[in-house]
Amino acid sequence: VQLVESGGGLVQPGGSLRLSCIVSGLTFDDYAMGWFRQAPGKEREGVSCIKWNGGRMYYADSVQGRFTISRDNAKNTLYLQMNSLTPEDTAMYYCAASRVFGGAWYTGENFSYWGQGTQVTVSS
Repeated sequence: VQLVESGGGLVQPGGSLRLSCIVSGLTFDDYAMGWFRQAPGKEREGVSCIKWNGGRMYYADSVQGRFTISRDNAKNTLYLQMNSLTPEDTAMYYCAASRVFGGAWYTGENFSYWGQGTQVTVSS
């Protein structure tokens, strides 16, 4: 199983980025997918998750209204559109796959497969 994130980079405050996560080695539409992030010296934070059919999503309060999670099951790809970025969004962003949707998704405990991460840096 491989999850490969891309799309990170350096962006100015107020800017936007779109992260992608291409998944292989599992039946993508059998899995809920999530985005997590971890900043230096901080604990991992659940950013968002999406149901296998894309019919329901959850967001952390810190990103609600600014980030949008989506998926394309035909392309085995997960996305995270990030708008109105602030320096507090600076972190390594990871995608992850889970056979369980909802519950305490933000802990990441139900996610079985993880990518290697893509760095997002928001700075002027």
